[in-house]
This record gives sequence, structure tokens and C-alpha cells, in this order.
Amino acid sequence: MTQGWKITVIVLAAVGIVSTPLVWLLNGPGAGQMAGACVQAAAGIAALVWALFQHPAPAGPVDRANDTGEANGGGVTGVKRPGGQGHGSATAERTGDASGPNSVSGIDYSN
Repeated sequence: MTQGWKITVIVLAAVGIVSTPLVWLLNGPGAGQMAGACVQAAAGIAALVWALFQHPAPAGPVDRANDTGEANGGGVTGVKRPGGQGHGSATAERTGDASGPNSVSGIDYSN
């Protein structure tokens, strides 16, 4: 769940929870109104608890390269993201040797 949606759900849940006592205070609620207000409060509390326990959505793909081999003659021994595309993280650890022209050992953001 994105941060924006989480905030939206929390605000709407809070409005649902806070507006419930207003029903009780205005016009002397009957049995049906009281039952509806209880259901409204329970739904608001459930939505609030659910939103609070949601983890943020990942920002994008996670690319990892570990313990790779050698790159010869223009190869890449890690992660290749042309033009820096993607919004997730990229890590390269213990990549192999890069020998030859245009070889990359690690992360390649070139076009």
C-alpha cells in the first residue's frame, strides 16, 4: 500500500470513528440508528487497525548480483540498467573481474 493510500484510509477511518458519537448525541437515536452507528464505528476501527499494519509498497524491483564471474569484451558481471531505468534498488557484491573494452564489474547504467 502506498503512503498516500495509507493516509487516506486512516483519515477516512478516523472520520468514521469520530462521526459515530455525533449520531448518538443528535436527535436521540433509536435502536436501528444505534445499531448502524455501532457497525460504522466497528468498520472504522477495523479499517484504522488494518491501515496501520500495512507495510509500504516496494519502490520497484530489487536487482542483486553476488559472486559473479568474469566479464570479457563488453560484458557485465553485475546488474545492467540502461539509462538508469527502474525505481528499485540495485546492488552488486563480489563481482568478477572486468577485462576488455566496455566491460563492467558492478552496476551498468549506461545506454
